[in-house]
Amino acid sequence: MASKFSQLGHRLYTGEVSYDFIGHRRRWYVISGVLLTVSILALLLKGLTLGIEFEGGADFQAPTSVSASQIVEPVRQAIEASGVPDLNEATINTIGSNQVRVQTRTLDTTTEVPAVRAAIGQAVGVPGDQVNYSLIGASWGGQITERALIALVVFLVLVTLVIWIYFRDAKMSAAALIALLHDLLLTVGIYALVGFTVTPATLIGVLTILGYSLYDTVVVFDKVRENVKGVRSSTTKTYSDAANLAVNQVLVRSINTTVIGVLPVAALLFAGTFILGEGPLKDLSLALFVGMVSGAYSSIFIATPILAQLKEREPDMRRHRSRVEGKREKSDARSAGASVAEPTRDDDRLADPDGLVGVGAEGGDAVPVGVKGGTRVTAVPTSPRASVRPVVEGAAKRPQPQSSTRSERKK
Repeated sequence: MASKFSQLGHRLYTGEVSYDFIGHRRRWYVISGVLLTVSILALLLKGLTLGIEFEGGADFQAPTSVSASQIVEPVRQAIEASGVPDLNEATINTIGSNQVRVQTRTLDTTTEVPAVRAAIGQAVGVPGDQVNYSLIGASWGGQITERALIALVVFLVLVTLVIWIYFRDAKMSAAALIALLHDLLLTVGIYALVGFTVTPATLIGVLTILGYSLYDTVVVFDKVRENVKGVRSSTTKTYSDAANLAVNQVLVRSINTTVIGVLPVAALLFAGTFILGEGPLKDLSLALFVGMVSGAYSSIFIATPILAQLKEREPDMRRHRSRVEGKREKSDARSAGASVAEPTRDDDRLADPDGLVGVGAEGGDAVPVGVKGGTRVTAVPTSPRASVRPVVEGAAKRPQPQSSTRSERKK
C-alpha cells in the first residue's frame, strides 16, 4: 500500500497523473460556501459559549478524594439546593484526581458566596472555609477579549507583510489572507455549533492553527512560484496549468503531514472530551483539530485557485492565455486533419471493388494499374462513355468467345 502511494506521488510530481484542482475551483468554492454559511448561522443563532474568563463570574475549587464520575452530580445537586438562584448552568469539572472545580455566574460576596462554599464543602466532605474561591469581574473578561482581537489583527497584518516580502507578490498575500480568514471563521463556527466553551486555551489553539495554515499555504505557494517562472514565454502552458501542477506535486506531502499532525490531536480531543470531560485540554484540542484539517484543505482547494484566478485577470496573463489557447486550437485542428483520409483526385475517380484504378485516353492502349493476386492487371480504355474494366493479361491468350450468331457458328 505504501509503495503504491509513493508511486502515485511520483506520478503526480512528474505530471503523468494530474487532477485539475484549478479547473474545478467552483466546486471547492461551493463546498466552502456551504461550510461558511453553516458557521455564520451557528454564530448568529446559537452564539459562542464564553468561559468565565470572558464573561466574569465566581470560581470555586475544593479538595476531594472521590472520582470524577461520582463527585460531579452530588456537587451540582448541592449548589442547586443551596438556595442561591440561577445556578443551573454552573460548570463543574475535576482537576486531576483530587480536586473539583465549580464555575458560576457572578455572586454576591456577602450572602451568596458563603452559601455556595458551604454547599460544595458539604458535598465533598470538607469544611466550607477550605473551599477556595475567586471572583472574576466582567471588565477583566472584556480586557481579555479586546487584547485577543488586537493580537489576531496584528497577526494577520504581519502575515500579509511577511508573505508579500517573501514572494514579492501582493496577490499571493491576498490569497493567503483569504485562506486564513476561511480557517478562522470555520473554526469559530464549529465551536458555536458544538457548544464548546471558549477559554484562553481556545485562543491559543486558534492562533496555533492559523500559523499551521499559513505554513501549509506557503509551502504550496513556493512550489507555484517555482513552476511559474518563465511562464509568459511558454507557448504550451498557462499560469493556471503551472499552478495546478504545483498543487499536484505537493498533494501527497500535504496529506502525509496533515495525517501525522492530526492523529495526536485527535487523541487529545478524545481524552479531553470523553475521559476528562471538561478543561482546557478539550478546548485546545478542538481548535487544533478543526484548524489543521481546514488549513490543509484551504491551502490546496482555496488559496491556490484564488491565486490563479487573480493572476489570470492581469492583462498580460490574458494575452498569454489567448496565445496558448490559440496554439492549442491550431494543434488540435492539425491533429484532426491528419486523422482524416486524403480526398480522391479527379483522375482517380474510376475504381473497381478491389480498389484498382484504370486510367486511359480514348482509343489509347491498355494502361497497367496494379497487381492483383500475383497477376498484373491492366485497364483497357474504349471510349469516354464506356466504363473501364481491368483485364488480366493471362486471359488475353485464351480463346475468346465469338460474337457471331448461333446459326453462323453451325455452318
